[in-house]
Amino acid sequence: MQRWHTLAAHYNHLCGCRVQKIPLDAGASCPNRDGTISRSGCTFCNADGSGSGRAKLGDSLLQQWNAKRAVYLRDDPNTRFIAYLQSFSNTYGPQKHLQQLLQTARDLPDCFGLAVATRPDCLDAPKLDLLAALDCDLWLELGLQTVHNATLTLINRGHNASASEKSVRMAAQRGIAVCAHLMAGLPGEDERHFMQSIDWVLSLPIRGLKLHNVYVPKGTALAGFYASGQYHPLWRDEYVDMLCAALPRIPSNIVIHRLQSDPAPRELLAPAWASDKRGLLGDLRRALGARDLWQGKACDCPVVCPAVFGGAGVV
Repeated sequence: MQRWHTLAAHYNHLCGCRVQKIPLDAGASCPNRDGTISRSGCTFCNADGSGSGRAKLGDSLLQQWNAKRAVYLRDDPNTRFIAYLQSFSNTYGPQKHLQQLLQTARDLPDCFGLAVATRPDCLDAPKLDLLAALDCDLWLELGLQTVHNATLTLINRGHNASASEKSVRMAAQRGIAVCAHLMAGLPGEDERHFMQSIDWVLSLPIRGLKLHNVYVPKGTALAGFYASGQYHPLWRDEYVDMLCAALPRIPSNIVIHRLQSDPAPRELLAPAWASDKRGLLGDLRRALGARDLWQGKACDCPVVCPAVFGGAGVV
């Protein structure tokens, strides 16, 4: 039995078929790396901005798209696709550039929708109007990370929680579906801090959530903290326990886009378990089953696990 509202189940219910996100590197920048805020970036972010680095290699969006799309179509020719503008802050920069980027992504072959990743401080009313005007399925993926301003300062995030709240509300006012990103195991935070961030983000008008376990990428400030003994990532069981505490508090209509980080093998320094995506989700399913828990049990679905959580396809 599926115990949370997966993105695959969401699209199976919406479209009746598999919908696959294809991550793309559009060569975006970030105000936290180009000197506008700082040049060092967030402590957990590497030089590729949590992306593939394909733009640096000269691969166009179309080349990246076609390479991945061909693989998925071989498995299922009925698959529909979402272009996921993943690396760095894709709404950063001039509005005209954003308009061109969105149109290029929207025009990719068989593109059903867009997912646009960015920072809360890289949005304004005109840019949100551009996003709202798109004639396709759309998710705005916002890296909020935590409600705690002290932590945001510690990780050199460059914005506060108020900026996060403002951007979520401005997007929602325009009918844009927001997928908020939160991180568990940030420096100085424990389960209590993470639950406070969960409750905070659920007070905002979001439609989706991505929960990430913090891992240590090579070449980051966090790697320096780890090497000197100033930081230790969560143990695997600790993170499973956090998810078991968080999921019942999340209403069943919130789409869970992800419950674990997905590091590239070449970048992972620690912990080793962060690369075992399938194993971690298996542990979580067993833990939820053993504890008779599911998403929404502590709020809108206390009696039975919703049938909508089931669904074919993998996103």
